[in-house]
Amino acid sequence: MKKTAITLLLIGSAVAGAKAQTMYDAFRFSENHYEGTARTMAMGNAFTALGGDLGSVSINPAGSAVARYSQITITPGVSISSNTSGGTAPDYFQRQYRTPMARFSMPNIGFTINFDTFRTSGIKNWTLGFVVNRTNTYNDNLYVRGLNSNTSFAGALASFAQGIHVDDLILTDNYDPYYDSDIPFDIILGYESGIIDPIGGTDPDTGTEFTLPYDYAGVNENYYLSKDPDNPGAYFIDGLGLDGNTIEQVYSRRIIGSKYDYVINFGANISDVVYFGANLGITSLSYSQEYYIREMSGGDASDYGAFQTEFRSLRYNNTYNATGAGVYGKFGIIVTPWEGLRLGTAIQTPTSMYIKETWKTTAGVNTYSDYGNHEAETPDNEYDYNLVSPFRFNVGAAFTFGNFAVISADYEMADYGRMRFREADTNDNTGFDPMNEDIRTYMGQSHMFRAGIEVKPISSLAIRAGYGLTTSPEKYYDTDGMLRNVKANTNRFSCGLGYSSNGSFFADLAFQATRYSDEYIYPYDYYVIDGEDAVIDYNVDTPEILSRRWLFNIALTFGFRF
Repeated sequence: MKKTAITLLLIGSAVAGAKAQTMYDAFRFSENHYEGTARTMAMGNAFTALGGDLGSVSINPAGSAVARYSQITITPGVSISSNTSGGTAPDYFQRQYRTPMARFSMPNIGFTINFDTFRTSGIKNWTLGFVVNRTNTYNDNLYVRGLNSNTSFAGALASFAQGIHVDDLILTDNYDPYYDSDIPFDIILGYESGIIDPIGGTDPDTGTEFTLPYDYAGVNENYYLSKDPDNPGAYFIDGLGLDGNTIEQVYSRRIIGSKYDYVINFGANISDVVYFGANLGITSLSYSQEYYIREMSGGDASDYGAFQTEFRSLRYNNTYNATGAGVYGKFGIIVTPWEGLRLGTAIQTPTSMYIKETWKTTAGVNTYSDYGNHEAETPDNEYDYNLVSPFRFNVGAAFTFGNFAVISADYEMADYGRMRFREADTNDNTGFDPMNEDIRTYMGQSHMFRAGIEVKPISSLAIRAGYGLTTSPEKYYDTDGMLRNVKANTNRFSCGLGYSSNGSFFADLAFQATRYSDEYIYPYDYYVIDGEDAVIDYNVDTPEILSRRWLFNIALTFGFRF
């Protein structure tokens, strides 16, 4: 059955090496979740047809021309991520853990300068501005732990190493498997750190030691060998796995990052009926993720003998960082066909981004036996590439009730099936063909709906509320082979207050709560536990983690009009 927003943390993960990007990386770096000023945030960012606020400039460039004055704003804030995670199957990560994380933020800063032409028709005023608005927040913190007596990370890693000769994993003066082979880095690291090791033993008849160079076991797995009656001197694996022993597993993931739009804006007011605007936008992003897996013996020291290696614990820690910058153009218009009604639309060109990734993984094992303790780490790795994010457009309508109230609604669409990876230093993009084909097949359109309301019971006070809905662009094949849309919506709820003095000063306060779709995480992939070659087998239970994430933003805008 297809589940909502599934994430597989596979052996050989998405940061395993160069050209290991996935369609999820492209989507993550292309998606917009507008924040802006406290006023736009409080009204659900439904500002395509409203304008007049610096937070609206990233949504519709024509918004700067609506205001007949210059203004400057700064919006400090706090982002609080709250993640509640736990297992979905008995005996796996059964306890629910809530892990909050708070970080200072700056959703908006900028200014526009208004130039009055003193004309009664035509271009009555025009504006120039520079505005910085945050368009995505990646912060998340997840932690779960539980007991497992069937599968392990070490066992999964060993299973996926089956068929690789042990000599191909050994670093020598003349051979470095990290660079000189196509073997996934985590298998090499698993061998170097002692998480996995070739299966071997001592021949009871001759007393000589032997190794099965293509077969592996995890440090917390027991295995049993039998002589092959049809092949003298040969052995086969008669049993392999945790053998009923219980291990404690911990999985943790921490994500920090954001995406900003730096906008150079031009706007023009034509006869107080048509407002036109254009942006030269520069996108900047930073994204950092660290996850680790720990496995520990489920008993005290007297129980370590239940494992052939007298296993105590292992850890596997991965750090990944991405930075990027891109450029795009955006054009918008707002019209007021009659008093009170406003209509707006904007289009944004695809963004061409340059992204640089770095990553490193460390691993270690602790035992109470001759197997010993081991530590290992991968070399520092980096890779850069280009990403083209999709064209997007938005339309909106708003109605004002004099100076008392305003309501507004927006629709925005982006076709993520048009995202493309490109090489940074060459025109040969064939290495990205599989990822780009995945994007064409499994990504489509995302639809965004936004609505907001503002009421002024008195001229100096405004009360605001808003709502936003974003649908997932992801697709999947159902059991009948039909391509379906994943039902994974993101919902935003917001409210706020505004104060305007009799002079030039104004201040706004906003609270926004974002509920992301459920995410199912597998710390390692399904694998066979009986010693056969590793295959995808959905009948084997591995831990499944259900993550429910909220993001709360509190923002306070200070501004001056002049």
